[in-house]
Amino acid sequence: MKYPCLVPKRLCKTDISLVLEQEEVTEYGEPLPAFLYSGKCNYQDKAKTILTAEKKLVQITGTALFPGDICTDLPVISGGKAVVFGVERRIQQGRKARNPDGTVNYTEVLLI
Repeated sequence: MKYPCLVPKRLCKTDISLVLEQEEVTEYGEPLPAFLYSGKCNYQDKAKTILTAEKKLVQITGTALFPGDICTDLPVISGGKAVVFGVERRIQQGRKARNPDGTVNYTEVLLI
């Protein structure tokens, strides 16, 4: 049975560049880059205001959705960097949403 893609390519119009990192580190403690991706995604962002004792801080977060599995070499996406709209953001979390048969339907990357 073929499952429908929940993130169709026709809705992916935002340019994005990703540098995904492996879970291992180098001998100096730096993360190992594992995968480079440059292409289109469906990007949604939001802003959240956090009040601290000293000042008000605005934190911008975003979600990038990709059809299918963008990096079959990595079983999980645990970290890295992304460039969206010319701004570099850190990858907070990654998720590969799977179909009941185990194939990846779409990939979701949360950015901060």
